[in-house]
Amino acid sequence: MSAPRLDPKRTALLTIDLQNDFLHPDGAYGRAGQGAPAIAALPARIAPLRDALRDRGGTYVSAQFTLVPGPGGAPLIAPHLKALRPFLGKGDFAPGAFGHNLVDALAPADYTVEKVAYSAFYQTRLEYILRALDIGTLIVGGIVTNGGVASTLRDAHLRNIDTVMLTDGCAAFRDDVHDATILSLGTVTHPMTCAEALKLLETTT
Repeated sequence: MSAPRLDPKRTALLTIDLQNDFLHPDGAYGRAGQGAPAIAALPARIAPLRDALRDRGGTYVSAQFTLVPGPGGAPLIAPHLKALRPFLGKGDFAPGAFGHNLVDALAPADYTVEKVAYSAFYQTRLEYILRALDIGTLIVGGIVTNGGVASTLRDAHLRNIDTVMLTDGCAAFRDDVHDATILSLGTVTHPMTCAEALKLLETTT
């Protein structure tokens, strides 16, 4: 797909799940020894693009995975996720908790969306925010490429929202899965690096 022309004031950067519970050593995944260098590198790579977009009147939205506390504080967690990540428990990804928060390198976002499934559109206020702000293009990064990022990009495509996928601004726990997902999404988004997106932003203002 050819690169879109960006109108910064109608463009939003959307990051998926860049939270302490995923990235910080004291977060849920860090305590369980779950992580990847490619994931840890994302906030610093995305921050310059966020700053440039904001300087030009654009918007930054953070979609953050949420485990809603149930009776007694134990999280309401999908069976498949519990089986996949048995270390998740009380307090993890809970709204208002340290682990649920956006990482310091990117905080604060202009808008925060709590998400309970892969897609940032599923049962959230994201689409309302985008329509209210007249956002026509989403620049998307975050984790994981084959999960929340892919699902969100496909849902944006179904809503006729143009998207840019940051190929080095998202990551998975395995590089081969990341690469395969980028290839598979080529028909629904505009893949480019953070540096390429920054250059595009600078040349279309």
